[in-house]
Amino acid sequence: MRLADRRRLFSYGMREIWRRLCRRSAGFRLALTSSALQVPDRLIVAPTDLRALDPFVAEEILEGRFPLAGRILETYGQSPFSVELPSRAFAERLHSFAWLRHIRTNKTEEACAHVRHIVSDWIALHGRRPKGLAWEANIAAERVVAWLSHSTVVLQGAEAGFYRRFMKSLAYQVRYLRKIAGCTPEGDTRLKLRIALAMASISMPTRAAYIRREGVRLDRELERQILADGGHISRSPRTVLDLLIDLLPLRQTYINLGHDLPQKLIPTIDRMYPALRFFRHQDGDLALFNGASSTPASELMSVLRYDETAGKPFKALPHMNYHRLSAEGTTLIVDTGYPLSTELSRGGHAGCLSFEMSAGRHRFIVNCGAPKYASRNYRQVARSTAAHSTVTLNETSSSRIVRSRLAGPILIGGVSEVEFERRDDAHGNDWLRASHDGYVREFGYFHEREIGLNAKGDKIKGHDRLFLPNGEGPRNGPFIAVARFHIHPVVTLSRRDRESVVMRAPDGETWTFASPGLEVFIEEDIFFADVSGVRPSQQLVIEFSPPETSEIRWMLRRGD
Repeated sequence: MRLADRRRLFSYGMREIWRRLCRRSAGFRLALTSSALQVPDRLIVAPTDLRALDPFVAEEILEGRFPLAGRILETYGQSPFSVELPSRAFAERLHSFAWLRHIRTNKTEEACAHVRHIVSDWIALHGRRPKGLAWEANIAAERVVAWLSHSTVVLQGAEAGFYRRFMKSLAYQVRYLRKIAGCTPEGDTRLKLRIALAMASISMPTRAAYIRREGVRLDRELERQILADGGHISRSPRTVLDLLIDLLPLRQTYINLGHDLPQKLIPTIDRMYPALRFFRHQDGDLALFNGASSTPASELMSVLRYDETAGKPFKALPHMNYHRLSAEGTTLIVDTGYPLSTELSRGGHAGCLSFEMSAGRHRFIVNCGAPKYASRNYRQVARSTAAHSTVTLNETSSSRIVRSRLAGPILIGGVSEVEFERRDDAHGNDWLRASHDGYVREFGYFHEREIGLNAKGDKIKGHDRLFLPNGEGPRNGPFIAVARFHIHPVVTLSRRDRESVVMRAPDGETWTFASPGLEVFIEEDIFFADVSGVRPSQQLVIEFSPPETSEIRWMLRRGD
């Protein structure tokens, strides 16, 4: 590990130690001021929730079975908080109470009473001391929003004693979020925390000055995290959608109650919509970059119906560092960036210069995506360069994934500079050429990728090249380079000849992939981002060995 990387790791570790001490001391600081805790006597409003409702989940929960995070917990009449939970992801979903929304499909007196019993158990077992997983910033913020949004379910027919316990716990959690806001790491968790606090300020009786203060703090965080092109600093398409799902109800609640909106709220939402459209493929789903996973169509459509900025997607997001090539129903989205900071790399993927391609109503070439609920090993594999449709050298990721007790799973080293050029030629074809230095330190090579889409949208040309800096030779070698093109699971492959493969979508849309002079291999693959979970798939693979062979050409054309 280079000295610069060690320093980055040490600096990040020290910041993380301070943040952990800050969070752990929040309970002590709250205890010192608990006598001053004012318990509101009521809620003013229950903000809406745009996430999808599932009556099956509601039915299962009311029967004592919790289908969360890809697992099912049978409680046998016990509290779900007093039994062993099947996974960390399950525990996060359970303690976040996001599942409360499903109970809205069955708001009977019996159902609401059952939910109150679960909430009461949580307050008794976890609500008095802010420690453990239940009080991690992202989970606590999500729980506050869920309790506010679905208070009509929890409080329907509630007795006065429960009502007061609920309000007291909610007020305590809001105060806890205020205490830890300053020591929450950079990223979407901190923004969601500010959203939760702003939502609480207008949903609970409070002073106008407090509402204004939380609005100003939300404005500052929006300005820090939402880039000028509407993308998020995490560089994840899915994060843009998740934040809009929270920001839209917040905006509407401000309007409904007649409060002055935070100054940045509406302009930020308007700026985010074009970024969201930028990442939509021909099938309507979002591209799989930097932690993005499957996207429920109902959630995406519930957000897009509020889009008042309708128009064609941009050709590039210059601050988020992505490019989009599109013509006549064919779309390519290319990643030309890397994490903006060490903290933000915790969710980043080593996928620089990877691309996805869709045509007609289907995605053909994709990245493997991120598993929603899987083991740490699967999540690490999904972040590797090999899980992306790009070139790997000696099966090494273009940025190193490092995990430590303090630093967590961050990316260090590797890509530090990306250069690109975008042009239209005399025939109206759209060309993108980009290169990164992720393999220079270890192997001495730059990776350059050029992709061109013709004006008719029926032909794509690609050129991958590994080249050495001027005057320098390779470091050791020879090396094995592999260009991978991950195929969406719904697409079937059939070999045409040694150099070409036919890709066919379920509706008959057909494309032929070819690499003149090189053999195209069909290999087994794994797709992490399916709505049903991890799913087998296939990939096209081209191998070459620099310096003997340092570049390859490939093409895609519609038809067989």
